[in-house]
Amino acid sequence: MTDTFKHKGMRKRMLDELREKGITSEEVLEAMDKVPRHLFLEKAFLEIAYQNKAFPIGCEQTISHPYTVAFQTQLLEVEKGEKVLEIGTGCGYQTCVLAALGAKVFSIERQRPLFLKSQKLFKHLHVRVKSFYGDGYAGLPSFAPFDKIIVTAGAPYIPDALKEQLAIGGVMVIPVGEGSKQEMKVVVKLSENEYDITDLGTFSFVPLLEKKEWHND
Repeated sequence: MTDTFKHKGMRKRMLDELREKGITSEEVLEAMDKVPRHLFLEKAFLEIAYQNKAFPIGCEQTISHPYTVAFQTQLLEVEKGEKVLEIGTGCGYQTCVLAALGAKVFSIERQRPLFLKSQKLFKHLHVRVKSFYGDGYAGLPSFAPFDKIIVTAGAPYIPDALKEQLAIGGVMVIPVGEGSKQEMKVVVKLSENEYDITDLGTFSFVPLLEKKEWHND
């Protein structure tokens, strides 16, 4: 698939809708304009790829609503050159948005088919990402600390390993809660043992899975 004028027009309309819904960061919107969302979906969704909906991507996982991607990314306040850890690569769409913002992205995926598929897509799109197959709960201690951490699946709690791997002054955005709904939390690391946590609304994510060894493939 290619990025046609039609898809670029659909993407512009998606961005206008996100502005209407309250997304104010033009940097985030510009990054999303650079990433063709339809390339991350099956051809069956080609005509509706830019609707504000979640779509299945295999392995009982979904690509998040564009609004959710924009909202989480806006909360991160990514600066160019920052190290960002993404928990839950999925299809790689959020990953590429972070990369478009100039972040040095490290991403972990628990589902091997999605991990392999996203790696191929990163190469096709010439996006530089360090991707790993493994347990998001464990993070990537060998590469810590991270300036920002984003979790793209619902976690029953905030993993201690991720809090430890956050740089002092760093920000983590994570949906927390069991069941079908989670509370979006912004965690700011104030010192080695002190965190400020803010709740910013209810969302719905697939659950964050655990218990796998991670490695670079």
